Amino acid sequence: QVQLVESGGGLVQAGGSLRVSCAASGRALSVYDMGWFRQAPGKEREFVAVIDWRGISFDYQDSVKGRFTIARDNAKNTVYLQMNSLKPEDTAIYYCAADSRRRFSRAVYDYDYWGQGTQVTISS
Repeated sequence: QVQLVESGGGLVQAGGSLRVSCAASGRALSVYDMGWFRQAPGKEREFVAVIDWRGISFDYQDSVKGRFTIARDNAKNTVYLQMNSLKPEDTAIYYCAADSRRRFSRAVYDYDYWGQGTQVTISS
């Protein structure tokens, strides 16, 4: 079983950048596909990005394409989400998640393990 801890959230102005990280312990991250999701107040949790276990394939929600980049460093057991050109509508709690079955999925229910989340707030 893997434990995930997000960090790096904060308050930034629109147009700014932020990088959130997800550190794993208990098991090597290299065996999992890793996803980032977010949940805004009053809304359902939604897919943001996924990276496959090898770090070769990527998928992004349309609204973040060209602005966000997912990356992983398996040696550091860490996954990152670099967020540029941030907009107020990006405000949410950001969660990382691990999929042990490597389905390269956008679906919340396909992920086995979740972090506690980190708050990202974008001011206009």
